[in-house]
Amino acid sequence: MIEIDIEKENKAIAQEYKELLRISYQTLTAEDKKLIRKAFDVAVDAHKDQRRKSGEAYIFHPIAVAKIVASDIGLGSTSIAAALLHDVVEDTPITVKDIEKMFGPKIAQLVEGLTKISLVQKDLNVSMQAENFRKMLLTLNDDVRVILIKIADRLHNMLTMESMENHKQIKIASETLYIYAPLAHRLGLYKIKNKLEDLGLKYTEPERYNSIVSKIRETKEEQDLYIKDISEVLQKALDEENIDFIIKGRPKSIYSINRKMLAQNVGFDEVYDKFALRIVYKSNPHDEKFLAWKIYSIVTDHYRPSPSRLRDWISSPKSTGYEALHITVMGPKGRWVEVQVRSERMDEIAEKGYAAHYKYKNGATEENGLDVWLNLLKEALENSETSAVDFVEDFKMNLYSKEIYIFTPKGDIKCLPKGATSLDFAFSIHSEIGIKTRGTRVNGKLVPLNYELKSGDQVEIITSPNQKPTINWLDYVTTSRAKNKIRNVLNEDIKKLAEDGKELLTRKLKHLKVTLNEQTTNELVNFFRLKTSLDLFYRVGVGSIDNQQLKDFAAQKSNTLINFFKNKIKRSHSTADEDIHKQIISSNYDMLVFGKTQDKLDYKLSSCCNPIPGDDVFGFVTINEGIKIHKKDCPNAISLQSNYAYRIIQAKWIDSTQQDFKATINIMGMDSLGLTNELTKVISNNMNVNIQSISLNGEAGIFKGQVSVIVPNITILKKMMDNIKKIDGIDKVTRVYKN
Repeated sequence: MIEIDIEKENKAIAQEYKELLRISYQTLTAEDKKLIRKAFDVAVDAHKDQRRKSGEAYIFHPIAVAKIVASDIGLGSTSIAAALLHDVVEDTPITVKDIEKMFGPKIAQLVEGLTKISLVQKDLNVSMQAENFRKMLLTLNDDVRVILIKIADRLHNMLTMESMENHKQIKIASETLYIYAPLAHRLGLYKIKNKLEDLGLKYTEPERYNSIVSKIRETKEEQDLYIKDISEVLQKALDEENIDFIIKGRPKSIYSINRKMLAQNVGFDEVYDKFALRIVYKSNPHDEKFLAWKIYSIVTDHYRPSPSRLRDWISSPKSTGYEALHITVMGPKGRWVEVQVRSERMDEIAEKGYAAHYKYKNGATEENGLDVWLNLLKEALENSETSAVDFVEDFKMNLYSKEIYIFTPKGDIKCLPKGATSLDFAFSIHSEIGIKTRGTRVNGKLVPLNYELKSGDQVEIITSPNQKPTINWLDYVTTSRAKNKIRNVLNEDIKKLAEDGKELLTRKLKHLKVTLNEQTTNELVNFFRLKTSLDLFYRVGVGSIDNQQLKDFAAQKSNTLINFFKNKIKRSHSTADEDIHKQIISSNYDMLVFGKTQDKLDYKLSSCCNPIPGDDVFGFVTINEGIKIHKKDCPNAISLQSNYAYRIIQAKWIDSTQQDFKATINIMGMDSLGLTNELTKVISNNMNVNIQSISLNGEAGIFKGQVSVIVPNITILKKMMDNIKKIDGIDKVTRVYKN
């Protein structure tokens, strides 16, 4: 057993407390310090007998969370105290009522919100699924600080996961990438978002993460020298203009380098903007914008800018409050470099999110600074009657989406998520305008309601008092707000028609000498193969269930014996079909084993990532289709592992000799005489590879081809791809995961 030096530990705890006060972003009054000290003493006493898996005293965790809350997120004494107490109610005999007596209702409310989130997770003994994410996100309606402290708690947990079992690490990391990183992004906490994403990648795809980290280390010296060269040129030019500034070099996050490599199908060396320069200048509020553009002109005097990659978030700040100028310039040696220009105020807002917002609003306090942010986030939570998974996916899309700026006919600017349509724009102005939308004009031209908007478009909405949403409108919009409003109107219409339908059905059945009661309703629902009584009444109301069908029902109801036999025949048919289906599955696929006991089970290969033997995979237990196999780097993996962790099962290939698999590869290069001949020769010379289809074409000196081959496993596929890469003139060889 490890010997613990209590005196040394107590000194370390006291040191951490002093550090917490020292690094606080807000100016703490004597009253604030008294409150934090009281919370600290209560937490130390409550957790005194607890230790973490690593062996250290548990109290170090709440202190670390409070430090993130105080420094990285920049909250005040109320939140720092709540962070120190965030695990007290869950782990010790102290109750929320006790907290309220000691610290008042506000801190008690925050601690209760944090406890609710944690308890939901513990009860299930699995990673938080979609329903629990929904519950957690709904706490935003109470106080956004609950989520901010939870993000700090999650960041510290991610930083200290080494001693956990691998499957728990993957669950927690998937959850982090799925919901906490997007939340941090939406709250303007870009520094924390980057840390969460990098740590998420470290545990979900360790090999890719470690590969990028080692490559960054290898090239660090060269990158530092490169940044130094550019910095010196700009430093001299800016000094001559008497601008008070600092220049920081900023490497791109590991997660964003990885995302770029995947999106562009390139290797590490081909990602050119792996680093950025940040120029942070001092300015009074009046000159802020003028100085930003002055710095822009100095930078572009020395380095040629890419016009398509200028981002002006000073004239139109992001909805998170982020302001900056981003310029991408061609640096020495023909490399692109991003230069970010921000004032000190803008820099603080980018680092601290809304905490810096209210600091710069005269006389604003932490409490009323929250209102603006709550209103921004409540949109996605409004009247949501969708399934939990749809709700979370919707919410996530609105959290993480890039933004576009759209003009109204009067020239006002509206900010919408990228991918928004002209109908989304109508709902963003007002839900009543959205509901009455008859048509839309973009830049003076009539366009369909599902027209995807681009930044800078000017949109005019044509309304009609008689217009009503149809079910198709749900396919025309992407924002949560629009979807929720359309669903609400459709639901009201359905309910109205269903009420009329119920009356009509009662009358029609009376003629057929059948009484409409609960039993009859259930029989009708089964007879028409519907899901609910609302479906039944609605269909009668709109006339899609006619008199003849009701007569058939009445005739069948009166002959229960025939009915009994019909059901029996129907059931035996479906069972036979299922047996045949199972036989087909098990005879086609017997290459995988599942779980620690290496069981052989029936499964299907998922079409979203087309795994083949040798790929790293996992099993996902679906509701209707048994076990589906996905690659670990499948685009849907993070969502599945996060929402349905309890339905994930370990899977691995044990034998790859019994069956061949189809794989498709894209080939690109410079067109030259004899290239097609060389290519087909290389593929057919590979042992155990059969070409199923091949399409090749050349245009203006560029050669493009797609080859589908039948291979026994991934090793042979990789060997073949390596051989193709060696052909003179071939530039890229990539595998296509979706057929």
